[in-house]
Amino acid sequence: MARVMIVGAGGVGNVVVHKCAAREEFSQILLASRTIEKCHRIAERVRSSKVQVAALNADYVEDTVKLLKEFRPDILINVALPYQDLVLMDACLEAGVNYLDTANYEPPGEAKFEYSWQWKYHDRYKNAGLTAILGCGFDPGVTGIFTAYALKHYFDEIHYLDIVDCNAGNHGQAFATNFNPEINIREITQPGKYYENGNWIEVPSLSIHRPISYPDIGMRESYLLYHEELESLVKHIPTIKRARFWMTFSQSYITHLQVLQNLGLTRIDPIDYEGSKVVPLKFLKALLPEPSSLAENYTGQTSIGCYISGVKDGKQRRYYVYNNCDHAKAYQEVGSQAISYTTGVPAVIGSLMVVHGIWNQPGVFNVEQFDPDPFMKLLGDLGLPWHEVFEPLPFEEN
Repeated sequence: MARVMIVGAGGVGNVVVHKCAAREEFSQILLASRTIEKCHRIAERVRSSKVQVAALNADYVEDTVKLLKEFRPDILINVALPYQDLVLMDACLEAGVNYLDTANYEPPGEAKFEYSWQWKYHDRYKNAGLTAILGCGFDPGVTGIFTAYALKHYFDEIHYLDIVDCNAGNHGQAFATNFNPEINIREITQPGKYYENGNWIEVPSLSIHRPISYPDIGMRESYLLYHEELESLVKHIPTIKRARFWMTFSQSYITHLQVLQNLGLTRIDPIDYEGSKVVPLKFLKALLPEPSSLAENYTGQTSIGCYISGVKDGKQRRYYVYNNCDHAKAYQEVGSQAISYTTGVPAVIGSLMVVHGIWNQPGVFNVEQFDPDPFMKLLGDLGLPWHEVFEPLPFEEN
């Protein structure tokens, strides 16, 4: 039996609490957030005697350490803002608690995603005998597990990797983001980047796009973005010659985003407004719908997967592995939309890997560095069944 502390009471936090409460491995669950009212609402929906709530400003190490020492969890699941990753990692080190997150650290003043800040913690966690798991959502997370699984079972070498992410859902809003608007828009508006032949190639934001076919959905225009799992996967699987990440956006979404950029509302540098400093993107976030509010009326599916090609026994091989998740079914089960569901479920599985002693190696790790099989076995059991296609059409022909 294990105790788990969850930091963050948004849509993903809601999924994590629901799923942890349903597992006998977790005897006590503490949900903590700056806004304790959000914690209470989630606890009321879950209706489990295991769940406790607490107010926490996760910007401060000392506050987090105090709560960790009071509750004494076996693992902290961080589904708060990426800005808080390093604070929470520091707190876990001081309190002697294992750590897991779903997105890599991002400095508040710069739209930059990079694992280097968190990888520097490896020796400190190793020396403390603690495990830190980075990027254990879906992408990053399951996409790394999918790739590791393919390498273990179907390839001697992986040469080409294309991660494809489609949200074919409809929430009825003119413009909204599926997770924290500030983080989402920062991610999309930074330059695109992909890996090829040992080099990182940077391109203007959303400048490369193409139609891609997604199972049970059909063709959707997909845009090349930089995503953090590319950085870890090419490091840990050095035979990769090219790695790219693609995500779908509707033309309406792109048009709204371009207008907001042209107006300066996606800027992250403070401006003077009537004697006060205001960050335009933070102001825009306050205007946009809360992502968790989209769930009730969301319809359609997400589809996220990996197109992989390489060699096995000297022969060329192609492979596609993916999951489709239904928004309405996710809401019916846990009261969240599929974007939150596909992020929260893997975080729970990763924590189970740690508390079961399967992924308990001291240090800081990305998910593809561990045996993927136990994780893949639980993925379908916890609500994200996966499917394989052998020798699909080459990705270039899709």
